[in-house]
Amino acid sequence: MKARTSEKLVSPGRLCTRWIPGRTRRDVDGRTSALQRCPSSEAPVEKTRFPGSTLLLAAAVSCSHASALPPATWEAPRASGTAIQRSDENARVLLAIQAKFTPESAARLGVPGLDDRITDLTPGYRERARQATREALAELERRREAERDPLVAQDLRILIHSAQLQIRGSELNEQYEVPYVNPARLIFGSMNALLDPQTEASRRPAAVARLRKYTGLEPGTQPIAKLAADETRRGLGDGKLRPPPRLEVETDLKTQRFLVDGVAKLLQKYQLAGTNEPLAALKAQMADYERFLRDEVLPRATPDFRLPPPLYAFALERVGVDIAPERLASIAHQSFEALQREMAPIAAEVAKARGLSSSDYRDVIRALKKEQIADDQVLRHYHDRLAQIEEIIRTNHIVTLPSRPARIRLGTPAENAQQPAPHMQPPRLIGNKGEQGEFVLPLDNPAADSAQKYDDFNFPAASWTLTAHEARPGHELQFATMVEHGVPLARAVFAFNSVNVEGWGLYAEAITLPYMPPEGKLVSLQLRLQRAARAFLDPELQMGKWTPDSARELLERDVGLSHAFAQSEVDRYTFRSPAQATSYFFGYLKLTELRRDAEARLGGRFSAQRFHDAILAQGLLPPDLLREAVLSAIAAN
Repeated sequence: MKARTSEKLVSPGRLCTRWIPGRTRRDVDGRTSALQRCPSSEAPVEKTRFPGSTLLLAAAVSCSHASALPPATWEAPRASGTAIQRSDENARVLLAIQAKFTPESAARLGVPGLDDRITDLTPGYRERARQATREALAELERRREAERDPLVAQDLRILIHSAQLQIRGSELNEQYEVPYVNPARLIFGSMNALLDPQTEASRRPAAVARLRKYTGLEPGTQPIAKLAADETRRGLGDGKLRPPPRLEVETDLKTQRFLVDGVAKLLQKYQLAGTNEPLAALKAQMADYERFLRDEVLPRATPDFRLPPPLYAFALERVGVDIAPERLASIAHQSFEALQREMAPIAAEVAKARGLSSSDYRDVIRALKKEQIADDQVLRHYHDRLAQIEEIIRTNHIVTLPSRPARIRLGTPAENAQQPAPHMQPPRLIGNKGEQGEFVLPLDNPAADSAQKYDDFNFPAASWTLTAHEARPGHELQFATMVEHGVPLARAVFAFNSVNVEGWGLYAEAITLPYMPPEGKLVSLQLRLQRAARAFLDPELQMGKWTPDSARELLERDVGLSHAFAQSEVDRYTFRSPAQATSYFFGYLKLTELRRDAEARLGGRFSAQRFHDAILAQGLLPPDLLREAVLSAIAAN
């Protein structure tokens, strides 16, 4: 399928955030609703407030070296240009709702004409959004009944399922939780997207208009911080609703100043006119909001991070995990132990080569971490590492690469406070004019004290697997493929699930691992060990089998994470994004299972490059639909 000449699709992704109309806590602030940024392999993804099969052990699944067959493609059934246009017309039924209630996220996708509009937090917005989605759902169901093209009909089923999830998630939120929005994150995320260096200069003045609306300076608007506080106050008055977790509120208090400063620096960078008044208003309103958090929210915040069971079950469903959490945890425990055994001989090899006194993998990783890259050398190092990996990909016919180079940059202090780990920042999906996704490297977390510094990312042994996950053959390639080849909006936006996205990221590490040096292999397996730990710690924290402290201790002791990284992981499982972290391990299992089946069907005719190209050509389909599409492609060719 060729890229379209108009409204060509580009990525998002943390990879991404899809809009959920019933969002309360973190949907509206741009942290994991739908397609805004790429959930990095390690970054503490924020929780979306909702606004399956028999698996083998991950460690037991070996990804063989890619076949050295020449490039080729398995062509799965794909819609014609006319069918894509019809599918996208159907998707615009849901995009119109997103544009109305969360226009910032729609603008980030590329929907035009929304740069100066802001999220609706006025009283009753949730029910208004649900009602609009119900009406859209009825229209989509009517179109599905009349549709005769099987691929357009499948896209309609994707859209219908997305709308159903949006409605159900909104209702569950309202039933169980006090609404809690972080306006500083919402505003910084919105401004950072609009004032991205790749955004056309003609769009930038709209950032001032948007900020004036956030601060209530335009007629007919109210300060969004006040609307957020008023909504939370009303929720706290209902004794049946669960208040926000104390850890979350404390974290928001620590990072708010950096986010507000980040907005000011963005506006200063582009020397936009008329910023003094809205910036002064923003700082005053955020100071008021901070007092509100300290005086009214923090004293009533819950010390119990655990979600009501219906909310956690829904969270697993939303990210794409379709097996019972107990079963997932059992598989992950076994995989964790198997990975530890796999790491032992590699650690011994590295220890011998470096003359280390201990060959225990924990001690060897600690020694490797001491080789920290100087800040002024980090960007060059990662560019060089990417070039090495791309040469490996080409030489071994692992997957088809784009002709253009990938983009890598350093994060700003505000970005690092919001997301203090490597991640992929995707470009817009609609109307893309050459924007690319970016692999973003943080140097430090300015919100952290001296005991909260990361040493997990910027050393040579780690750069192998992080580059493979976030850049190529991982997320950057995943979304670049959608940009260059064209994918219907239904599959690029509304089919989004973390199991597909993060499963591919971890799988990308695994298919690169055989070509890494021993120290790169060791750290790659360490981070796979981390993903196995996620898959049992996340659900078992909800079950009460672990405390946050015991989970953090395991991550520091047996996975080898820094204290800061281990703490951010526990925050992720407990309040930032419960369930989402399980998607890496589960998605990896689903892809390795699919690969085994493809190899069994094709035998010696199996080509890793064709297999991987076929996966990426399908967009962000859920695992079962992806499996069906790829196996159908094999059967047809």
